[in-house]
Amino acid sequence: MKCISVYTKDFGLFSDIYEEVMEAPPAENEEKIIEGVTVSGAGEVPDQYIERMRVKPEVVVMKEKERNVTILQHGDVFEICLPSDEAE
Repeated sequence: MKCISVYTKDFGLFSDIYEEVMEAPPAENEEKIIEGVTVSGAGEVPDQYIERMRVKPEVVVMKEKERNVTILQHGDVFEICLPSDEAE
């Protein structure tokens, strides 16, 4: 799974920039600033990562079913996890 980190704890701000991030996601190890928020391509994470994070009480898990996107919120970061382009 490909992971994009969005460094804000403000859900409203995250919601405002979410579509822009999805339309032009940063490449792996690339950082962008969108409306004052740092967005970075965190690279690949194993599929088990979401399951490991899901059981932690401090992690909020959201799912966008249409695009098969999982969003994890913890601390001051949102992580957008999307299926890799490569077939598994």
